Amino acid sequence: MTVTTATRETSQQAARTDVAAAPMDLRHDWSRDEIKALFELPLMDLLFRAQTVHRQYFDPNRIQMSTLLSIKTGACPEDCKYCPQSGHYNTGLKKEKLLEVEKVVTQAKAALDSGASRFCMGAAWKNPSEKDFPYVLEMVRQVRGLGLETCMTLGALTPEQAKELAEAGLDYYNHNLDTSPEYYGEIISTRTYQGRLDTLSHVREAGMKVCSGGIVGMGETAADRVGLLQQLANMPMHPDSVPINNLVKVKGTPLADVADLDPFDFVRTIAVARILMPASYVRLSAGRQEMNEQTQALCFMAGANSIFYGEKLLTTPLPEESQDLALFRKLGLQPEGVCKDRAERAQQALYYSAS
Repeated sequence: MTVTTATRETSQQAARTDVAAAPMDLRHDWSRDEIKALFELPLMDLLFRAQTVHRQYFDPNRIQMSTLLSIKTGACPEDCKYCPQSGHYNTGLKKEKLLEVEKVVTQAKAALDSGASRFCMGAAWKNPSEKDFPYVLEMVRQVRGLGLETCMTLGALTPEQAKELAEAGLDYYNHNLDTSPEYYGEIISTRTYQGRLDTLSHVREAGMKVCSGGIVGMGETAADRVGLLQQLANMPMHPDSVPINNLVKVKGTPLADVADLDPFDFVRTIAVARILMPASYVRLSAGRQEMNEQTQALCFMAGANSIFYGEKLLTTPLPEESQDLALFRKLGLQPEGVCKDRAERAQQALYYSAS
């Protein structure tokens, strides 16, 4: 046995242990070697550990359901290579101005009626304009008044904008890191990695919950997936919601012809995210349309407990609502109501770990 093999097997053995760590024993000091060892576990061992951790913090048969509406579509000045909304690429996407508040509220009511507990609103901006921001704040107030949790993704925020959104009642702000710091420059040149971290810091300081994850299947290496999850897990507070997106390849974008990610590598990413951030909602996000039922079931087994639900994820299609509900019935899953905050989840952690 070589030293390299012996070291790997020792690391994997360590990764298999301590699966029954006390609830809320959250870490923010994960090394890349530790995360790599998790990824390299035999799949059955990895899924067992992820499911064990998941049951310490959540009801394993409940799924949080979110609906995402594009409130301003296309003509984004960013050059994200995966995005059909970028003004740098010709994807045939119809550009739309900011929706009227009344239209957004109508869509939110429909989402509530269909079973969503969170309504997310996304705008293709580098950052919110002073002209449009008052309308955005009114959307938050009215949607929250329906009894839905609210989430927005509007690009970069200043501390002042984050404070105003919090005062309007915004629950979550989404700003994904997308990939590892090392691979980031291959995907985006118009926004820095540190700028993304700064916006998330403004969101936390304003008292809102952070929604932040990334995209896999963009041609990145396994080491880049390790790096992305390390960045998320070692934040001062874990994101309350962690969307893991599988690239949706869109004709006209630079990543339209990138090789597909092996589904098992996607499942592994979900499982490792669950282990690293046990009290966070891990969302099975973009790319579900291309996944069969068996892959989705493995993701739920690996600790995914949130999905986007509805016709579209911004501009890309999602499985039909009837398909999702049929899958839920097969798996014995139930939609969750409005998500509990960290304190409430801590109260329930002992119950779940004992059941």
